[in-house]
Amino acid sequence: MKSMTGYGRGECAQDGFKITVELAAVNRRQSEISVNLPRELEMLEAQVRDAINGSVARGRVTARVGIHAAEGQLSARMHINVPLARAYAEELGRLAKKLKLAGKVTLDQIIRAPGVFQSDEELVDAEAVWPHLEKAIKQALTGLVKMREREGRHLAKDLAARIGVMRAAVDKIQKQAPQTTENYRRQLLDRIKCAGLEAIAPDDERLLKEIVLFADRSDITEELTRLQSHFQQFEDCCKSSEPVGRTLDFLAQEMNREINTIGSKANDAVISREVVTLKAELEKFREQAQNVE
Repeated sequence: MKSMTGYGRGECAQDGFKITVELAAVNRRQSEISVNLPRELEMLEAQVRDAINGSVARGRVTARVGIHAAEGQLSARMHINVPLARAYAEELGRLAKKLKLAGKVTLDQIIRAPGVFQSDEELVDAEAVWPHLEKAIKQALTGLVKMREREGRHLAKDLAARIGVMRAAVDKIQKQAPQTTENYRRQLLDRIKCAGLEAIAPDDERLLKEIVLFADRSDITEELTRLQSHFQQFEDCCKSSEPVGRTLDFLAQEMNREINTIGSKANDAVISREVVTLKAELEKFREQAQNVE
């Protein structure tokens, strides 16, 4: 079991450049990846997404990639694109003549033109960089996954504690359930007696029919059995190495349905009290399950 939150960082140096990758993950119902790349590496966005998708099944992951000259390397030098600068100078000169503007084209104007003044980072070949970027991504993913697993272990303990409380409540309900019909029979006889009506024999057909109808309406055997099954499915999720967040969301919905049905059928103070406990713990379980990948 893994959490959806985490952080990882990786870096790789090559040919005087250092590539850094930072991955930050937060909760999100579906998988969502946001990639921030330097302009010269934008063509690698799809490859970066694919690399991250292989290790992240759920949550929002923000990837930030940086490339810059390694410390102490001469690759920090700046470059002038002479052919481009010459083309700018000629075009600007022709434009000045057409518009009959005074003055000459200056070096400052040409240097400021897009693409004329470039650093080594801007001359990087994206395809050549990819193997090194991929290595940095894998390193960052390793850190991200380790953090998710570490937090996931804490989540699993908390969720297991919630399930433990719900198991105890269900056990109490199962012990109390068989007594509800007998309690109802006594209450019914007491009400008849208090009303001053003619006493009814314990084996009176009308009384027996009413008790049978009550027992049928208040039977919660199926709901309790399904709850126990859901508890076991949670145990199976804890043993799985696959993402289980969506499964836990589904289990929480199903447990909520069974608990509500038990509450609507219950005609017993003990059972009603345990239903309140079940609902309170399930809400805590649901909140924590939303943090699981």
